[in-house]
Parts: sequence; structure tokens; C-alpha cells
Amino acid sequence: MPRSPATALAAQPDLFAALPAHGVCGVDEAGRGPLAGSVFTGAVILDPARPIEGLRDSKQLTEARREALAEQIRERALAWAVASASVQEIDRLNILQATLLAMRRAVLALKLAPELVLVDGNRLPELPMEARAIVKGDALVPAISAASILAKCARDAEARELHAAYPGYGFDLHKGYGTELHMARLHSLGACPAHRASFAPVREALERSGGALTPPSAW
Repeated sequence: MPRSPATALAAQPDLFAALPAHGVCGVDEAGRGPLAGSVFTGAVILDPARPIEGLRDSKQLTEARREALAEQIRERALAWAVASASVQEIDRLNILQATLLAMRRAVLALKLAPELVLVDGNRLPELPMEARAIVKGDALVPAISAASILAKCARDAEARELHAAYPGYGFDLHKGYGTELHMARLHSLGACPAHRASFAPVREALERSGGALTPPSAW
């Protein structure tokens, strides 16, 4: 059974030594891997006086539980923000740099400036305050868990919008990831404007169509 963030945090005290009592912001992303749609990031400063039970990596939660926790995070956090980088930015910058850009946007959008930013992973965005990268931070730091939940909920909401705009691809089912269904639809329909042209399966679909996007009549 996965350890709770509090348990995992206690198991590695040296990793989080000398953290400020307040003003610690957690940051995480959702949507680096999909073939379509924006990449989303969350930034959260939790309120120690208003704890939220059940925070953990968003991938370990059901959709219903994520949505319920997201509502609590928005209600109880001292500050929170969600940001994104578009498909066009992903294709222009690459997915890593677009993700770091979205992280920076989320942190700078907070209504309170954090003293310290803890980012899930091993890369840091450019920020005007101290920041630390925490590998597997979404399972170790409650604020990062909260950020991952907000980012994932925003990403899922966009997937529903993509399904409404391009119903033939099944975005409501695979959320843009390269599942067997998505790959089959990409092969039969070609790429739509929501697809990331810099990702190999989409690039191959565009090569097959001579660079043309699928017309709306086929969506």
C-alpha cells in the first residue's frame, strides 16, 4: 500500500530540513505525455491551520476523489493557481521547456508570494525565489500532492472540451494519451489542431497527410 505523504515525509527528514513553517509552495504538472492538448501545472500553498486529509499523488486517486479534494484545496489553501502551456508552445519550445514555463506561470499567479517552492521531479523553472526539485515529490510533500490534483483536474477538464470539439478521437476516454484507441483514430482520421505536431505519432500522421490537418467534417 502506498505511504501517505506525511508518512513518507517523516521517513526522509533530512530531505526537508529547515523548511519554513509557512509559505511553502508545491508545484506539479499534468499532461506531459499525451499526444494532444495543453500541459497544465498547479501551485499550492497549504494552510497548516486547515489540513486536508487524503492528499496524495493524483494518479493514485479516482477521478471522483480528485475532484472532491480539488474543491477542498481551492477552499482551504492559503493560495493556489493553475496555469498551462498551449499546444503551440509545446511544439515551439519542446514539452520540457513548455512545462517549466507553465510552472513559472502558476507560481507567479499565486496571490501570495511563497518563501520556498518545492517542485516535483528533477528540473526547476526560472523563479524569483528559492526552489528545490524533489524526485517523487507528489508522493512525499502534501503541497505538491495538492498541486498535482489541481493540475490533473484541469487537464481532465480540457480533455472533455477536446472531446466536444473533436468527438471522433475519443479524448474523453484516453485523455490524449497514446492508447490503442487513440493511435487507431489518429491513423484513420489524421491529426486535428489539438494534436502536438512535435510528438512522433502525430508527426507521422501529418507526414501521411502531406502536412494537412483533418478537416472538421471528419471529426
